[in-house]
Amino acid sequence: ASVLANLDVFSSLAEVAVNHSYVRPRLTMDSEIVIKGGRHPVVERGVSTNSFVPNDTYLSNSDNQLIVLTGPNMSGKSTYLRQVALSVLLAQIGSFIPAESATIGLVDRIFTRIGAGEDIAAGQSTFMVEMVETANILNNATQRSLIILDEIGRGTSTYDGLSIARAVCEYIHNNSRLGAKTIFATHYHELVELASVLPRVKNFNVAVTEEGGRVVFLYKIVPGGVDKSYGIHVAQLAGLPKPVVQRANEILKEMEEGNSKETTARERLGRKKETARQTSFFGPKSPVAEELERLDINSLTPLEAINKLYELQKKARDG
Repeated sequence: ASVLANLDVFSSLAEVAVNHSYVRPRLTMDSEIVIKGGRHPVVERGVSTNSFVPNDTYLSNSDNQLIVLTGPNMSGKSTYLRQVALSVLLAQIGSFIPAESATIGLVDRIFTRIGAGEDIAAGQSTFMVEMVETANILNNATQRSLIILDEIGRGTSTYDGLSIARAVCEYIHNNSRLGAKTIFATHYHELVELASVLPRVKNFNVAVTEEGGRVVFLYKIVPGGVDKSYGIHVAQLAGLPKPVVQRANEILKEMEEGNSKETTARERLGRKKETARQTSFFGPKSPVAEELERLDINSLTPLEAINKLYELQKKARDG
């Protein structure tokens, strides 16, 4: 029975590989995962012939360790995450994989944090489940692991979620015990800034184009980050009533204009404070500041302190 079971598995893998153009991956002990023209083994069977868009993947502990993947909903981020994990898994069980070519560095475990769920019986919210799973990954992954993260921090407020997401990325990148190859899909566009401060973080996004006011998903992973979510466009595709979509666009425009004015006001205030600081009489080389430093406050009587304060104020005003 055991022999027949093995034959069943091997023959099934072989049949799928022949029928759907899988290739034999090259397994190494290196730290790189290089996949050319990778595909999702399940999703590609559910779309029309030759319509699935293949994508390349390059991960390395020494270079492209952590990919921050941005792009709108329904653009293919989750499919891409899953196809990379499945290709690595298939390669390590001895199967051919759906790709043009592949070199897979052996991994000890594949950790995933994908999807939303809650454990009502255990009294755990969606966000709590997400944090528990993330904690498990951070506490158990190694440099040999592959980590797939999808939308960490979305179950709480924007600022809390963004703070947690960034801290998780920094920990994976900087912790000497961890340093695992990671793909992090997110809607927090602020995370693309990590690539400018962390050397092994790279930005990629799912390409989209706009034609006649409509968004067209290209399902192609390209270098760089994006600063738009296209959430209202996706809502329109989902069939939300036209008045709702129009009102959402109006609210979005008002919020963007408000944020722009607030940012400008903060910048003006910041410039005023900086100018005031630079022209202050109490700068590092100010005679008034030097005299204050030499002053023995404990030896002054209240009347002497008031007189001295008046004297210093007069010096400051006279320049």
